[in-house]
Amino acid sequence: MSTYGKFQRVSTKTLNLMKRDGIKISALTAYDFITAKLLDEAGIDLILVGDSLGNVFQGNETTLPVTMDEMIYHTKAVSKGVSRAMLIVDLPFMSYQLGADEAFRNAGRILKETPAGGVKLEGGKRVAESIMKITDAGIPVMGHLGLTPQSIHKFGSYKQRGTEEDEAAEIIEDAKILEQAGAFSIVLEKIPAKLAKTITESISIPTIGIGAGHFCDGQILVTPDMLGLNKEFHPRFVRYYANLADVLHDSFKKYIEDVRNSDFPSDNESY
Repeated sequence: MSTYGKFQRVSTKTLNLMKRDGIKISALTAYDFITAKLLDEAGIDLILVGDSLGNVFQGNETTLPVTMDEMIYHTKAVSKGVSRAMLIVDLPFMSYQLGADEAFRNAGRILKETPAGGVKLEGGKRVAESIMKITDAGIPVMGHLGLTPQSIHKFGSYKQRGTEEDEAAEIIEDAKILEQAGAFSIVLEKIPAKLAKTITESISIPTIGIGAGHFCDGQILVTPDMLGLNKEFHPRFVRYYANLADVLHDSFKKYIEDVRNSDFPSDNESY
């Protein structure tokens, strides 16, 4: 656990101090109370209620079907397990793309209806006006550049972004625009490590990488991915810290066997 925010809630100031002092920021996703509680107790710096719940919780192929009501529902559950980590919530698809006023209204709704500490949205200069309007009202905003899953139909695949010179230059420019617009941090997803290093050194706000190398100020993964719960999805940037899919499968099989053999419940487990 970092010494920053050890005894109080992690804030945007905390993350800026960590970047200044070279302390790496740890972040993971959560969609439920128990996971959030375990993450918080372990000392995670930032918990993201990600629209990735559309994939790992709802079983959808993309994040696009996730709604504002669903994000708020999951955030309320997650927040009950969090006492220290900064809690950030994804603005889902079509909650901010219609313009700054709609983005502001939905960001305000999340902070009004949940104990979240800020919101995250995808895109570069096209969302700068929205970020300015949201942050002017005192709501922290995290940006997201590189591979942006809500634009999957535009990209056509989940392949790495920023490999071409023109696109790399655009991502660098967008990062600077997001900083100027008031973003407190930027997620950099699936871009070359060298490009992430250039961005990290070019802006004063923290960068959080996912598939963007070790030069970022911090890292984030989707929690079910790093726990090995989704065996069909294992891109090279995901490190398995457990293999819970097999553990759970074996546990379920053993339970079924014990029930069928009348080994469960035992006399000691009965009233």
